[in-house]
Amino acid sequence: MTRTVTVQYFALLREQARRTEEQIATAAGTPAALYAELRVRHGFTLPERALKVAVNDEFAPWDHALHEGDRVVFIPPVAGG
Repeated sequence: MTRTVTVQYFALLREQARRTEEQIATAAGTPAALYAELRVRHGFTLPERALKVAVNDEFAPWDHALHEGDRVVFIPPVAGG
């Protein structure tokens, strides 16, 4: 089943994706599967374990079920300074 989700990018992921947001038609059913797909598409260098994920403005587990129209944010580590 294909669903369309909106993915927002921040920090290093934004730089590597060369965009701040995109809508993606995907068969990925979880944020983990979606991130694996996006790592290939955009060449992301951060491993899943280095990120947190939010779905529709709420932190979510990596095995959370994705639905049509969800907004997904992969949150990279923040460097202070």
